Amino acid sequence: MAIAFFLFPTNTNGIKQCRKLPIWCRPTFVPEQGVFLVLFGSFLTGAALAQQWNQSTNLALVCAFSTLLVEHPYVVQLKQRKSWKPRYLLWGGIYGTTALSLATVLGFQSPVLILIYALAIVGFIADGIAVLYQKHKSIANEIISFATICLAAPLAYGATTGNLSAEAIAIWILNTLFFSSAIYTIKLRRKKTQSLKPGIIYHGLSVLIVLGLYSINYLSFITALSFAVAIIKFGTVNLVLDWYRQARFQFIAIFETRFALVYIAIASISVLPAHLPPG
Repeated sequence: MAIAFFLFPTNTNGIKQCRKLPIWCRPTFVPEQGVFLVLFGSFLTGAALAQQWNQSTNLALVCAFSTLLVEHPYVVQLKQRKSWKPRYLLWGGIYGTTALSLATVLGFQSPVLILIYALAIVGFIADGIAVLYQKHKSIANEIISFATICLAAPLAYGATTGNLSAEAIAIWILNTLFFSSAIYTIKLRRKKTQSLKPGIIYHGLSVLIVLGLYSINYLSFITALSFAVAIIKFGTVNLVLDWYRQARFQFIAIFETRFALVYIAIASISVLPAHLPPG
């Protein structure tokens, strides 16, 4: 899914080298490369919850990565639907075929993953509708985008263990709430969206949801507490608001990335047992 911001800078050297290749040999990539951090972070929390890593986990990781790569050519073609873009159709087909093939293999091994696939398809459809109605950068669509990417957590868990649990769904919700919180800090940099009220409301509602998941034992205390990283980040942004609005985006990317890595580390470690099972 497309996100209106990224969490770490684009590798411009790699892009320049890629441009030296013939146009048909140039793979398409998501321009907001920070979504890969969201994907891998979410996948890691799901694998950690499963407390093991096997061949199915590897296949699920490649499947999730390929699915994310499909989004960019899909969106570009929708935006420029009056003319066909062979390069985007080619690479979108390669990524899509890879993702679909792996999803089919994993689906036969773990039929419970069909639910994850259905939610991912809904996310893609919602993203396409948002593009058609020029609402691609809306807050609602960005939250749906994050929720779709964060499906990597229950995908990793389901592929690894062969089943889904309430805890895996709770981790998905927690990841979605955390990564979506960055929408409200990034938008503080824009004159039209500088109001603090939406961010305060979002974080307040998110805390209630996390507390609810903790109260019914779907999240452990430490796992639930990992959302405090989002609260601390939002509070820090308010303390240095002038700097945050005026700083170069490179520094904002570093700022966002550090908080994301801290969250991923806490959430992943908190679901691991004191000692991993043998084998």
